[in-house]
Amino acid sequence: MRNRIAAARRLVVKVGSALVTRNGTGLDREALADWACQIAQLREAGKHVALVSSGAIAAGMQRLNWTKRPHELHKLQAAAAVGQMGLVQAYEDAFQRHGLRTAQILLTHEDLSERKRYLNARSTLTTLLALGVVPIINENDTIVTDEIKFGDNDTLGALVANLIEADALFILTDQQGLFTADPRSHPEATLISEGRAEDTAYEAMAGGAGSGISKGGMITKVRAARRAARSGAHTCIASGHEADALLRLAAGEPLGTLLYASSTPLQARKQWLADQLQLAGELILDAGAITALRSGRSLLPIGVVGVRGQFERGAAVACKSETGEEVARGLINYPSNEAQRLVRQPSHAIEGILGYLDEPELIHRNNMVLR
Repeated sequence: MRNRIAAARRLVVKVGSALVTRNGTGLDREALADWACQIAQLREAGKHVALVSSGAIAAGMQRLNWTKRPHELHKLQAAAAVGQMGLVQAYEDAFQRHGLRTAQILLTHEDLSERKRYLNARSTLTTLLALGVVPIINENDTIVTDEIKFGDNDTLGALVANLIEADALFILTDQQGLFTADPRSHPEATLISEGRAEDTAYEAMAGGAGSGISKGGMITKVRAARRAARSGAHTCIASGHEADALLRLAAGEPLGTLLYASSTPLQARKQWLADQLQLAGELILDAGAITALRSGRSLLPIGVVGVRGQFERGAAVACKSETGEEVARGLINYPSNEAQRLVRQPSHAIEGILGYLDEPELIHRNNMVLR
């Protein structure tokens, strides 16, 4: 499987806060310079690289002389605003030594949840890569709220990999990779060299957050690998303390953990749907409708037993069983107030109920992705 990584032409590299800021003591400019040097060599080898970097909040904490990560949103936003200045300048200086231009891209989930903004972000990133520019991507922590945040940059790295249809996602961390158990409390744990990204058993092996500086932990990296696999991207999780880690991973060296994608990549629209972290509403389905969806059919109103939330026509909504399990998600053809009126009704009755017929389905199978 490692030969697939060696053949990768478009890469997303994600580096965590602990690496970027020496566990919160300040920006590690030597590490940034080393990554810039490696990415410059990957560029010379014909590979396109986007860099997702944590560290703005941690860098801001250091500049503000805070020893503990605050819980208040306004303080986190202030730290991000202070730290982002130094973080971006440090990257600009590091890449400039190799003749590479950089671009700062700050994203929130809203930028990827609305279809037009999603396409604009995709177009901007692919254009930058074609121009030989290295995008430096981070969550826009200065304005983000709980309702629109990605939650961690591992998730953001996977979403960027899907957005630009990358071949591989490299996640550099302060651990060697994924172990069968948390090696800090289970010294007998062994490193997993390779596995299927879609294998849910790996979540049970992953521990919690690694430090007070990091937001995620190994479990967010495992979940990010599964998310990246939806677009066919393979994920490598490796230690950022290893010499030339990026170059060695790109060469196919068995470093860290490879979680490879084994499923067929989703179509672009369905990939966008799968990546939605927040949905506008929910449809509750009966057992017959769930069976129909899983056999490749569209969702008809007669199979819906309930509608939750307020949404407009074309919104992304979840399709759930009566026990709360999400079985699919899709773009709905009717707003919530009309969908409520169509519950348990046959398709031929839509025009009589609403006074018009847009589509006979609530969600067409082409606008739906199964979970």
